Amino acid sequence: MSSHVGGPARTRIAALLTAGLAVFALTLLPAAPAAVADEGQPTAALSLQEVAKGAGISVTGAGWRPRTLVMLLVCGQNMIGGTNSCANADGVAVAVGDDGHFTARLPVVGPPKPCPCVVDVTSVNGDGSTVALPIKITDHPVAELPADSGTGRLALLTGVRLEGDDGVLTWFGAPPTRKFTVTVGNLGSAPVKDPVFRLGTSHGVYAPVWEEARWKGTIAPGGKAEVRLDVTLAAGAHGDYTVSLKYGDKVVATQPWGVGRPYGVLLFWALLLVVIPTAVFRVGMAVVDRVRPRAASAAPTSAASSAAPVADAEAPTAVLPWFTPDTAPEPDAPPAPPAPHTPQTSAPSENRPTTKGHS
Repeated sequence: MSSHVGGPARTRIAALLTAGLAVFALTLLPAAPAAVADEGQPTAALSLQEVAKGAGISVTGAGWRPRTLVMLLVCGQNMIGGTNSCANADGVAVAVGDDGHFTARLPVVGPPKPCPCVVDVTSVNGDGSTVALPIKITDHPVAELPADSGTGRLALLTGVRLEGDDGVLTWFGAPPTRKFTVTVGNLGSAPVKDPVFRLGTSHGVYAPVWEEARWKGTIAPGGKAEVRLDVTLAAGAHGDYTVSLKYGDKVVATQPWGVGRPYGVLLFWALLLVVIPTAVFRVGMAVVDRVRPRAASAAPTSAASSAAPVADAEAPTAVLPWFTPDTAPEPDAPPAPPAPHTPQTSAPSENRPTTKGHS
């Protein structure tokens, strides 16, 4: 029976059997420990961007689900219409390691459809992730893509990034803003005009909050464009955030975002706690100083002090105790002359020697 089977069909059957054996071998392997895969969407890269038909290229990937199978195909017409435009017989199946990386050697053969061509990298038994890598085959025909039929299909071509920095106002609690930038390609047969994406922001373990974001522009079939969308968080936001980009029902890209704490707000409140009590104290002291009866008490005191000499002048002259009323000196009389000295007639003192008489 095998003698009646053609060469291309035999090659295709062999490739399918190889992929099936690889999947069966992976199911027999023991369970692996926790995966150490890269966070975010899977990525892939080619060793050459332009190659001649019949040569080989190296394909490397990172961030894929560990211990799954990835299929590599060379496709024409940007894989419009699915795998019917791919060289299925010459596809390569490769197993992903425990760290989410893989490396494979892919032969470059002419796909059944003309270029523009891509290398399609698809997870077979994983989460269905797909990455399309543009490639130029030098000796393969090139034809225009039909732009008036079919539908557009956007796919992630390169990694994502968040552009922008925090300013001084953000340090004082202003909303942090970034530009979510990603390069996508149109793998469909129709142009995609003004695509509507959905941006989701999640904080920690919480579910993302989605908002629609329209990108203005047209992506032709087989073309690519850099999409830049504004992402804004709430005022005073800080901590670990994750920004996700969804097109249709599929998340095409994610990017972590670490937002610093707005220490300017803390400094403002600390100064406010010092300034307000000081201002209240000073206002209170000013009010007390204003309402204190200082002027009312000063007037009677001055009047009393000025009237005191008059009262003293009109008061009667005090009589000293050793003068009788009749012998008290007049206030305005001249002083009396001093009395003449008279010998002392008092008894001699005990300490004075006595005079002896004549014997």
